[in-house]
Amino acid sequence: MPKKTAPERLPTLVTERLAQWGNCIKTLRLTQKMRIQDLCARMQITHTTLRRLEKGDPGAGAGLYLHAMMVLGALELAAPLLPAALIQVERTQSRVRLAKKTEMPDDDF
Repeated sequence: MPKKTAPERLPTLVTERLAQWGNCIKTLRLTQKMRIQDLCARMQITHTTLRRLEKGDPGAGAGLYLHAMMVLGALELAAPLLPAALIQVERTQSRVRLAKKTEMPDDDF
């Protein structure tokens, strides 16, 4: 089992974003008058896991946050598709090549 990342080791921006996602999940669930049991059943997770998501726990997987957003109808708002430029590698780019070392003539001998 992989080690969990301690919250204090994550950048503040990341922990704030997770807290926002958790708050969003809870707000959407309450707004839609969805019971905890119903959301857990749709996501096939336990009550404890849902509580961790709603608190913004960094130990919960990113996939679970996105799954909850999808079930609640907010996936495109919370995590829009990335621009193609970020996920496609241009084939015209070449790798950086190191300069070849040139042998210096040994004039001292």
